[in-house]
Amino acid sequence: MRLRVSFHTSARELPWDDVLAPGRPLCYALLERGAPELGSVIHEKGWGPHGMVPFGYGAPVFPAARKRRGAYPSEGPGVLELGSPLLAVVEAWAAALASMPVIAWGATAFIVDDIQPVDAPAFPSGRATFRTETPVVMKGSGRDEHGTRTTRQAWCLPSDPEWEVFVQNNLRRKAETVNLDPDVSVEGVGWVGAKRSFAVGSSRGAGGRKPGACVEITVSGPPETLSALHSWGLGQANSTGMGWIGA
Repeated sequence: MRLRVSFHTSARELPWDDVLAPGRPLCYALLERGAPELGSVIHEKGWGPHGMVPFGYGAPVFPAARKRRGAYPSEGPGVLELGSPLLAVVEAWAAALASMPVIAWGATAFIVDDIQPVDAPAFPSGRATFRTETPVVMKGSGRDEHGTRTTRQAWCLPSDPEWEVFVQNNLRRKAETVNLDPDVSVEGVGWVGAKRSFAVGSSRGAGGRKPGACVEITVSGPPETLSALHSWGLGQANSTGMGWIGA
């Protein structure tokens, strides 16, 4: 399930380092207000057998803002989406936001206008096409063609041979995390966007930058599992806004 937050702001643009980074502390702050015990468990231990963080979010979107070179414009009304395969997480966010007329997105104030829960698609055919709005981050093996490890920080892009395997394994671990059927397969990669990197961690980018690319992939699996994945995201670092799947 997702939570769609409609808001407005007086800021004309967002700093690039504040496009995604403020979302993680916001998600945890909302959990602390709405379900402190649940938030503490997720923050300290993660969830399920793999200790994963079961939520994601997208960048704030401003449909009426005019694009300007080198800027992330924020004029007019905005929309922010948060999502999780765990209903309790979304309910906690909603409860916290109900008493918060303003949320801080880094140094920018978002004045909340409306909050709406949004159910994930049902995917009755057992197939889904996921297209992300933020880059998919994935670490590879760090090994060369001879099987020798050459690096521990091997970022993997959709053009790399092992990318599909690692993404598929990540999706299966996510399913196991929320106790759903993990029989998920990546059937193919369609569109691939340009390589991008975003600051993660704090609004000042102290958590570094993670590289990846937006992508469209076709996935097959149990409908309930596909719905849960749609509310979570593709690849790693979803709790920092990466791999957010468009509605």
